[in-house]
Amino acid sequence: MKGWCHVPTRILDVIGVLEAAYPPDLAEEWDTGIGLTCGDPDESVGSVLLAVDVDSEVVGEAEQLGVQLLVTHHPLLFRPVQSVAANTAKGILIHRLTKAGIAHFAAHTNADKATGGVNDALAAVLGVRDTRPLEPETPAGRHLPVAAVGMGRIGELAESVTLAAFLRGVAAALPATAGGVRAAGEADRPVRRVAVCSGAGESAMAAAAAMGADVFVSSDLRHHVVAEFTAAPDSPAVVEVAHWAGEWPWLAAVAQLLRRPTGPGTEAHQGTGDEPGGGLRVTVSSRRTDPWRLHESAAANMGC
Repeated sequence: MKGWCHVPTRILDVIGVLEAAYPPDLAEEWDTGIGLTCGDPDESVGSVLLAVDVDSEVVGEAEQLGVQLLVTHHPLLFRPVQSVAANTAKGILIHRLTKAGIAHFAAHTNADKATGGVNDALAAVLGVRDTRPLEPETPAGRHLPVAAVGMGRIGELAESVTLAAFLRGVAAALPATAGGVRAAGEADRPVRRVAVCSGAGESAMAAAAAMGADVFVSSDLRHHVVAEFTAAPDSPAVVEVAHWAGEWPWLAAVAQLLRRPTGPGTEAHQGTGDEPGGGLRVTVSSRRTDPWRLHESAAANMGC
């Protein structure tokens, strides 16, 4: 409609939407890399790229697309650094982002715990319903229902399937990686109650067993831990997925969040109906940032 005043969406407006959905105070105390890493929050933004990781390939995609904001799950500065000089690994990326006018924002363990976050997205694509946190918590000072947030999720499949069938379903639901998906447990074991913990979820295995899960789905699991865990009576089976693949489904949820009609900037921008989020263009990265790129099946020969 003519006469409407268009006020550009700022990076700060997008951050407001993201932090409302994934509150920073949910993050673990050690998770110091969340939030805005670089960029001016008062700068205008018309396009956003979403990715699990921030690396050279993803930054290259952001440069090619000409976005003003890169949002990732994993922080760029996850561990303390003493320098971001352009001859350091992290510094190279920050200088490239800054020169291209691209801000970077990360939502990590706060997005893992939040309702509608990384764990809910993983559970949803695996067909797990009626979920609740695997390790519930109620942050101080927040008016939330008991067990509203927390690490991991546990819920039920629509019907019981064998572990072998569940494994095939997991492989079909997640993006392919060189390592694929593997399971520890008997192939014909019935699976109905499913626990998931995105990322490196080894610490949540005991909670999955205590809550009666038939199978626990996570990443970065160690040989001896899995062997001892599955050997215990009535213990869940274990399915391991690639770290990147298990967190990738969340990107679609973030895209939907930013594309909502009530998304950032909609109050001041009428849009055309074809412009999601009041004109904000949102792209999910096409780059597979799983570090494992090659896979070769082991030979069948077991001889010495």
